[in-house]
Amino acid sequence: PGGLMRISVVGSSGSGKSTLARRLAAVLDIPHVELDAINWQPGWVDLNNTDPEEFLRRTYAALDGAAWVTDGNYSKVAAATRARATDVIWLDYPKALIMSRVIRRSLVRAIGGQELWPGTGNTETFARWLDKEHPIRWSWDTYARIKTRYAAMSVDGTWDHLRIHRLTHPREADALVARLAAEAH
Repeated sequence: PGGLMRISVVGSSGSGKSTLARRLAAVLDIPHVELDAINWQPGWVDLNNTDPEEFLRRTYAALDGAAWVTDGNYSKVAAATRARATDVIWLDYPKALIMSRVIRRSLVRAIGGQELWPGTGNTETFARWLDKEHPIRWSWDTYARIKTRYAAMSVDGTWDHLRIHRLTHPREADALVARLAAEAH
């Protein structure tokens, strides 16, 4: 099941990429490849910046299958992801919605203290909220740049080989999931 769908879910930090990707992977019965889980090593070591070649190698290996759903915006592996993908889902949600989601998610994670990616020991803490790389600040600071980047990619030929699914509100996700599930089965 799942055919040969290789789906890349992109959008601002906090837009719900991983949640939608996990849901699609489950419905389509195909692997979920979370780029954050590949990138973030124990002690919050970031392969994207500390060892981009290893990040790319691990991403290629994870996306070697016939079908998958991945999520993330890492520019250093974007071309590799795009080259293998059949579909891109762009979560182009309003900034206010994304900010409410990322704040709520960070609060739940900081209070719960759960490990974000198994085996890393990385947890959300309130002390990290002051970091410019923290998802709340990152989402706020990069929202316009990410929106502009994906708007350009949707018309400049970068995504021409992909089926583009642009969602402008979370309520559109159910219909997309149902449509992709029907196509796959």
